[in-house]
Amino acid sequence: MVVEIVGGLISGSLALLADAGHMVSDAAALGFSWLALRIGRRAATSRMSYGYRRLEILAAFVNGLALFGIAIWITIEAVQRFWQPVEVMAGTMLGVAVAGLLANIVAFLILHGGSHANLNMRSALLHVLGDLLGSVAAIVAAVVILWNGWTPIDPILSILVAVIVLKSAWHLVRSSAHILLEGTPSGMHLDEVRADLEQNVAGIQRVHHLHAWSITADRHMLTLHVVREPGAVPRDIIAAVRQRVADRFGVSHVTVQVEDAEDCRDDAHGSGNSPADGHDCAGMAG
Repeated sequence: MVVEIVGGLISGSLALLADAGHMVSDAAALGFSWLALRIGRRAATSRMSYGYRRLEILAAFVNGLALFGIAIWITIEAVQRFWQPVEVMAGTMLGVAVAGLLANIVAFLILHGGSHANLNMRSALLHVLGDLLGSVAAIVAAVVILWNGWTPIDPILSILVAVIVLKSAWHLVRSSAHILLEGTPSGMHLDEVRADLEQNVAGIQRVHHLHAWSITADRHMLTLHVVREPGAVPRDIIAAVRQRVADRFGVSHVTVQVEDAEDCRDDAHGSGNSPADGHDCAGMAG
């Protein structure tokens, strides 16, 4: 980062300064990601019953927003360069860019060995990938300037890198925000879960009050109410539902409340997931 800042100021290269600016945020973002992973290992407490693992998602969301800011800054600087061209020392720019590329390749290879399902790790990887692309763009720009002196290539490639960073940032922010808003896990459809349980678990008349959300990208939760057939044993239904959900949908943390039909008629004509479907029903939970 320091080398690219000095090299960018000396050479006049926006591509180098843009990459250096990205690295400034990376230092903070990677530190935040590391801290979130460390704190996330702490055991759950009575005050934080799910523990601290969702800090990983918060770190990913903040990092995604930081990527947005960086990409916008790069774009604004690049547009200004078109109106006010700056002389670029291509030789210095090329040397610094190559050094930056080598450093970013090492960081990318280290992070690439981590979990791709972990949004926090993905956010850190995207930051380094953006730096790597920035270094490649700076090298290409330096080569073009050395070859024919066409300096507009510097802001043009900077904008290209900004667009790539924006695309990655959008996916990251959208995924992490969905988890923070307790949205249904990706690939899971509640209507499908409901139909599967009603068709494949013996002793169930109806499933309602079905909700699914994620603590982290790879840790999902499910709660539901089931209306049992007359004579069906609640304990057996609970065990069967948990097993079916784990086998069919890969969710191991399931809370089931078993109810009798005569005690629960609140959603007989609804989907079972609307805000109005909030009446309590007597039953056994497990």
